[in-house]
Amino acid sequence: MFSEYREQIAQLKLDDAHFAQIFERHDALDAQIKRIEAHMEPGTTLEIEALKKEKLHLKDEVYQLLLKAQQA
Repeated sequence: MFSEYREQIAQLKLDDAHFAQIFERHDALDAQIKRIEAHMEPGTTLEIEALKKEKLHLKDEVYQLLLKAQQA
């Protein structure tokens, strides 16, 4: 996610606990969605949809924090 911001992400994960938390939650959701879609973990289509919406919200928040940090 956001490979062009790799260095900035690494720094923000160290400096900003909130950023680190939402970034890690995004990654955890991504892994959970993949497990459900691969039938390695139980889940319904509605559950997957809800997880994807939450993941997208977190991705948007990560991006906004990246832009804010870039402007500082």
